[in-house]
Amino acid sequence: MEKILTKAEIEALLNAVFEGRIEPEKELAKAEGSAVNYDLFNTEAYRGFVPNLDIVYDGYIRYSRITLSNRLRKSVEIKKVGAKSYKFDDFIQTLPTPVCMAIFKLEPLKGAALLAMDSSMAFAIIDSVLGGTSRTALNPNRLFTNLELKLVEKVVIDILADLEKAWLPLYPAKVNLLRMEMNPRLVTIVPPEYQVVTMMVKVQIEETPGTMIFTVPIMTIEPIRDKLKEGMQFDLMAIDPQWSFRLSSEILDAPLEMSVELGNANISLRELLDLAVGDTIMLDKPSTSELVVKVEGVPKFQGVPGIRHGNKAFQISSILADKGTIK
Repeated sequence: MEKILTKAEIEALLNAVFEGRIEPEKELAKAEGSAVNYDLFNTEAYRGFVPNLDIVYDGYIRYSRITLSNRLRKSVEIKKVGAKSYKFDDFIQTLPTPVCMAIFKLEPLKGAALLAMDSSMAFAIIDSVLGGTSRTALNPNRLFTNLELKLVEKVVIDILADLEKAWLPLYPAKVNLLRMEMNPRLVTIVPPEYQVVTMMVKVQIEETPGTMIFTVPIMTIEPIRDKLKEGMQFDLMAIDPQWSFRLSSEILDAPLEMSVELGNANISLRELLDLAVGDTIMLDKPSTSELVVKVEGVPKFQGVPGIRHGNKAFQISSILADKGTIK
């Protein structure tokens, strides 16, 4: 049985059409049912939208700034430029020539990832490892020799170790270097039409600027996308999980200056100028009174002086509170 509108319903429908609240064309299209285009390679998962992934690279930058400075014995500054999404074939065509590339794996995630650095940074690393200065003349427009590639590989291993530490609070991935390469045409971490997400960072090795690009396939990150969306354990990324323990250990080994105050005396400038060898200065404390021990200038203990095993010593008799009172 067909549904027939009442007079009141018809009037309400006409008013809605005249007022623009209902568009007849769209309503008819919904009723008829029309096909909707769906691009499998242009969904959220393949547009390079990876929430919070940049936080991983923030952690990497903190670690690697120190690692590279120590390794190269030079001042190194690293800044994040930004993330972009490409089809892998399009990304390969954006790489400069020559380029130094490291293919690595994030175990147990599937697929491989890529680290690319331009020739300026690669030759700056080679120059530093061999003891040169940033003013050493190098030709950045030639291919790398096998020896130069090996020298860069040693630094890349350090870079990947820092990347592994940056991933740890989010996902315990093991970063393993597979091989070094300098010909982009020989690199195929995913099929050409697959999407990858890249992160470019600028590296300044003293006066020499350079660029690194981290490239991870979307298919590699897909299994942990939910963790990225939830922002799981991101609060730990701001601080190394072992930071508190290491800080405590370092503080316990920090050297402190401890001094024992025998007493005080007030003298005039004339008396000071008249002092000679053999003169006696009277202090404001009797020889039998307890002395105060100061740690970094702060009163902490009281005790009595003495001699032990032929050395001057001090025996603590009481511990002072924060305001110098005895506990």
